[in-house]
Amino acid sequence: LDLVTRIMIGALFALSLELLVGAPGLVCFGQAALYGIGAYATVLLSPKYDAAPLWWLLPAATATAAAYALFMGALSLRTRGVYFIMVTLAFAQMAYYVVHDTPLGGGTDGIYLYVKPALGSLIDLDGALTLYFFTLASLAATFVFLAVLLRSRFGRALAGIRVNEQRMRATGFSTYPYKLAAFTLSGGVAGLAGFLFAVKDGFVNPELMSWHLSGAVLIMIILGGIGHLRGALIGAFAFALLQEFFKSEAIFGAFAKHWHLGLGLAIIACVALLPRGLVGLPAQWRERLVGRSRAELAGTEALNEA
Repeated sequence: LDLVTRIMIGALFALSLELLVGAPGLVCFGQAALYGIGAYATVLLSPKYDAAPLWWLLPAATATAAAYALFMGALSLRTRGVYFIMVTLAFAQMAYYVVHDTPLGGGTDGIYLYVKPALGSLIDLDGALTLYFFTLASLAATFVFLAVLLRSRFGRALAGIRVNEQRMRATGFSTYPYKLAAFTLSGGVAGLAGFLFAVKDGFVNPELMSWHLSGAVLIMIILGGIGHLRGALIGAFAFALLQEFFKSEAIFGAFAKHWHLGLGLAIIACVALLPRGLVGLPAQWRERLVGRSRAELAGTEALNEA
């Protein structure tokens, strides 16, 4: 139950980045900062010895991450390409060192959430099963919301920006507000994932804002298939299950200590063999089968003619 809950939180985090990379084509390397800010806001805004009301703590944590995303996007979106990636990384490192080197975030030791939030007697996130279903409901609601959003005029404008931003400007669209809105929404979704992580573990530390985590979530959406919301879900589950597989001492014995090596090789193989990600695997098989069938048909016709 704990593993599946953790994977669903990772899938929610992957959806936040998929909104940026898959729609307007913005490769952000500061997504971990938004995730960590949502987690830290959850702990810092919670009373130490009493359960915080869920109805305001969840929106507050999400809004805090979205506000930082608005600030970060307002400046970083004025750059492009690798410069955009480096500026978002700089913002993430800035947030990392704020919680790492100041008493605000407890330094390297982190801070604890002693009492989990609740919604009266209806929802108490202290229970593992309750948290599981709440996370599942949050993931499903976010997926549906993003799916509807990307099919709207706003989502089509983001797709146009990804394909050709100059042409979008020529047709009268001001692309900057669209990208900033997507960046802010992405921050809110990442903050929601951070909230759920803080509630699940009851502990946050600066490693939540590390650039390694931004790289990991980028790998998730590449593994699943960029440009598809379901690819983010599949990639998050595949990435987590690959980690558990290579960490298993029952399967790999002493080599399980070097699970990063096995995971890296598996990811390289997946990217090389599945250029469209796991979500494109059925289409890839279908193309090969149809191509083989056509080749066999052409060979049969040639034999009949002979």
